[in-house]
Amino acid sequence: MQTFKLRASASGKLMTSPRNKSESLSETTKSYLKEWATEQIYGFRKEIKNKYLSKGLKLEDTAIDKAIEWLDLPLVLKNEKHFEDDYFKGTPDLILNDTVYDIKCSWDAYTFPLFDEEVPTKDYFYQLQVYMWLTGCRKAVLTYVLLNTPDELTYEEKITYDHLDKKCRIKTFAFDFDQSVIDTLIERVKESRNYLETLIK
Repeated sequence: MQTFKLRASASGKLMTSPRNKSESLSETTKSYLKEWATEQIYGFRKEIKNKYLSKGLKLEDTAIDKAIEWLDLPLVLKNEKHFEDDYFKGTPDLILNDTVYDIKCSWDAYTFPLFDEEVPTKDYFYQLQVYMWLTGCRKAVLTYVLLNTPDELTYEEKITYDHLDKKCRIKTFAFDFDQSVIDTLIERVKESRNYLETLIK
């Protein structure tokens, strides 16, 4: 079995604190590690399907293109390079100068964080911290875009957003690299490896 390395997108799974202070890993973390071990043993990843993920996957490239356009970024191509070190792995959407960008495609206007002033999902903050660590960048921009839902994913009356100004269709959250988050995650990865050894035995 290969050595456990944390996917950037799953960083939040390791950042939950255990309810019992005598334990080093939370039940959320243990559940994630059991799922990871199952993937290793049986050779395939658990498939998760829902309308939110389907829209994000289908419109991933469009969302990135719109983010570049609406943020007035210089010509930059979607990042295809996979980064990995002894503890983490991941593939950021965009890398520009000293900044990594991750693009999220909201399901609809009610899941789009128009009025939020802080990152609405802490997991994404941790994900971008890992991206910064892996790439050497020291700034990150979490970007939400609001795109029309594809016809095949619309279960109710079709709603479009093309008539709206871009300020109602893109929202960014910028933050800097935090070494303390990485230090914590590295320790959690080490603890996770120890747990996986006992689990698999």
